[in-house]
Amino acid sequence: MTTDGVDSTTVTRTCIGCRSRDDVTALVRLVAMPGEAGTTVTPDPRRTMPGRGAHLHPDPRCLELARRRRAFGRALRVEGPLDLTLLDDVTGPRD
Repeated sequence: MTTDGVDSTTVTRTCIGCRSRDDVTALVRLVAMPGEAGTTVTPDPRRTMPGRGAHLHPDPRCLELARRRRAFGRALRVEGPLDLTLLDDVTGPRD
């Protein structure tokens, strides 16, 4: 705890869907994995995969917002089409 009352051990990140800041444990880390058929955005629940990460709430609404805003390419700093099919398992079915 610092002198201003803020707990400096709490790590916060911004959700690329809703753009709200939250504790890192409430978000799912995503990484871009290049492959033969293109780049796949892959969940990294253990937060140990190499590469630049982006964070997303495990909520279908946040996933839909991120898709609509095309936030994955910018956040992960990759170009070209991205395969987002693995993310549906993390967030659950769309409404």
